[in-house]
Amino acid sequence: MGKLQGKTIGFGLSGSHCTLEETMPQIQRFIDEGARVIPIVSQTIMTTDTRFGTSASWQEQIKQITGEELISTIPEAEPLGPSKLLDAMLIAPCTGSTTSRLANAITDSPVLMAAKATMRNLRPVVIAISTNDGLGLNAANIAKLLAAKNIYFVPFGQDAPDKKPNSLVARMDLLIETCVAALEGKQLQPLLIERFNY
Repeated sequence: MGKLQGKTIGFGLSGSHCTLEETMPQIQRFIDEGARVIPIVSQTIMTTDTRFGTSASWQEQIKQITGEELISTIPEAEPLGPSKLLDAMLIAPCTGSTTSRLANAITDSPVLMAAKATMRNLRPVVIAISTNDGLGLNAANIAKLLAAKNIYFVPFGQDAPDKKPNSLVARMDLLIETCVAALEGKQLQPLLIERFNY
């Protein structure tokens, strides 16, 4: 039996396009562990083509892996609160922009609405950050969320301290482990890790 058998996980994806390729196999791992995965995507995922792939191709991959339709608007995400559908909500990747808005209670995207809906039900929200200014202006927002109830972080570290000293990225291969711990009310440790060995 899988670690997440019978659990329904909201999987929010925000616009860190460089991290999406690393994230897709992790969504499959959730399915393999017995979870139902409800994909919630930001407007950026729905509309932006980049050198990392087209919007249409990412949408198709997410649908194929989860077997679910994408939640891509705030009105579609709002019922997740009253329905109590989600056992936990994961945002992976979580951009600096999404991190800052979550920390300041701004609900202006489907991903943030789903996170708010989950917090309303006192259920865990798990954040896998991917931000170029995690040790810059966004450090204050990350600190705010670290101190908040029912919010957990996927272990993270500097991904390119020589070129981007303020950049922080989570270990995407620890999404499941972090979610399992969060469902037990625990923060997976160690939280601060070497993202890559130098």
